Amino acid sequence: MSIIVKFFVAPDDTSASLALQAGPGRAFESLSFGNFDPEEAVVEWECLLVGGSFEELVEAGEPRIIDGQDNDGCVVFALSPRLSTALAEATHSRLSDVAASWTQLRAEDDEVISTEIADAIVGDLAALVSSARREDQSVYCWVS
Repeated sequence: MSIIVKFFVAPDDTSASLALQAGPGRAFESLSFGNFDPEEAVVEWECLLVGGSFEELVEAGEPRIIDGQDNDGCVVFALSPRLSTALAEATHSRLSDVAASWTQLRAEDDEVISTEIADAIVGDLAALVSSARREDQSVYCWVS
């Protein structure tokens, strides 16, 4: 699997959709990662942080696609308000617990993500969400 994942801050869906073709670039505050399925990850993180089932969230339309194709093309999607709130309000200890649980979920599907990397992803994303909320903006994800 070779996926480029960039979580980024934007003021609204229209602005976020501008990142579709080339990614968020320097126009947006962002974090770059790779080699995991971020659409699946955000749903799993939401389940781990606030509850609910994976299937319920997917049936409810999470994650909400802003622009692009969900089949081997670039896509931009929004983090749910519920996930954003949970990430922003979680303690470092809680985020570490979520990261550890996420690595276990991925291992069940034969996907190896180290606890240290998972902890960095979840912790850095929580910091990005907190920064975005202070600016009354939202966090999106660009995947290529």
